[in-house]
Order: sequence, then structure tokens, then C-alpha cells
Amino acid sequence: MSERHSGATPLNEVVLADCSACPHRALLAEGKCEPGDVCLIAQSGRQIDRFLRRNPQFAQECLHDPFWERRAIATRYAPLDALRQMPRDRDEVVRRVVASRLPIGELDVYLRDEDREVRMTVANRIAPERLGELIGDDDYLVRLTAAKRLPHGQLPRMAHDPEREVRKEVARRLPPFALQFMAQDADAEVRCIVAERMLPEDAVQMLHDEDWLVRLQAAQSAPLEAIAELVDDAESDVRAAVRRRLGGFLLGDE
Repeated sequence: MSERHSGATPLNEVVLADCSACPHRALLAEGKCEPGDVCLIAQSGRQIDRFLRRNPQFAQECLHDPFWERRAIATRYAPLDALRQMPRDRDEVVRRVVASRLPIGELDVYLRDEDREVRMTVANRIAPERLGELIGDDDYLVRLTAAKRLPHGQLPRMAHDPEREVRKEVARRLPPFALQFMAQDADAEVRCIVAERMLPEDAVQMLHDEDWLVRLQAAQSAPLEAIAELVDDAESDVRAAVRRRLGGFLLGDE
């Protein structure tokens, strides 16, 4: 169960801790901490981060601290060996930091994490050939992250994803010669990307699309002999694009 993050301090609030209760108060005389600015025991993420950036040797001892933000920040600075020995933290923010720091080969335990941003962190880092394990993730943002890095050979597996944004990313990344099977996508935004990127001879099939923006994209790449039939298209922008491309092949203008 994740912790509630109400303990995080507002950015404009200055938090002063009681230095007399701090086990590291000797550092004050050495200029290694500053009340209200560089402090490990304050309930302030900014102050904790500044302290551990200046004194990273104290990070490991904070990995089991009750305050989630102190643990999360300590995870940024603690040695990797210490992170490997940590139990899986109950807080998703801490787990995200761990997932961002562990070597790529040690991320398996986070592939099915309950927090989508942890899984997105993993999707951004694991070897591309492992991304297939996230193609069926329940959260579309995880699938979208995977689609951005998935090897081209596996992209067709995501061409029928239920989320439009995922299919749009697939359409942006598939090689032009492989876009034909996405020409009938249910969403016009996907078909627009397909019509814009597919091979000219394949774009012919998009010239009669029900959406004028798709026809417009197709008209700008299909062969000249195929687009002449759109010179009288119902949409003025399509007609104009066709006439511009045909140029001197047509007499007259609108």
C-alpha cells in the first residue's frame, strides 16, 4: 500500500527543524548543513535533497526512514548495492527512483508494479527486446511508452491497440511500406498519419477516405495520375492541394 503524500511541503514554505534534536548537528559547525535550507531532518524535500547532495554518505541510513520523501530522495544518492538489498518499498515514488537507478538487467521485479509510472520508468529503460512483455499492459500510457521503443518487427502487434494514441505512435514509427494494414483504422487521426507516411502508390487507397483531412494527406503524396479525380472534391482544401500539385496539367482555376 502506498503512503499518502500529504507530508510533502509546499515549495514556498520554509521549514525549520530543531537542530538540538538532530544526530548530525556537528555538521552545522562544518558548514555541511544550514537550518531552513540544507537539512536532513526537516520535513522538506528540497532541504533533504540539498543535504544529501552535499553529504551523500548519509543516504543509506535513510533508506528505511518512516518519511516517504526522505526515503525517495535517499534512494537517489545511496550506493547501488544498498538499493539491491532494499525490500520492495511500499511507496510508489521510492520504487520509481529505484527503477530509474537499478541496472537494466535487474528491473524484472518492477515490470508488473502496481504503479503505472513505475512501469513507465521500466519501459523507458529495459532492453527493447523485453518490451513485448508490456504490450498488453492495462494502462495505455505504459503501452504508449513501450510503442515508442519497441523494435520495428514487433510494432504490428500494437497496430490494433484499443487506445488511439498508441496506434498513432505505431503509425509514426512503422516503415512506410508496412502501413497498408493500418489504412482502415477506425480513427481519422491515425489514418492521417498513415496517409502522410505511406508509399505514394499505397496512398491511392486513401484518396476516397470519408475524412477530408485524410484525403488531403493522401492527395499530397499519391501519384499525379491518381489525384486528378479529386479536382472536384467536396472540400476546398483538398481541391486546392490537388490543383497545386497538378499545376500546368489543368486549365483554369477556381
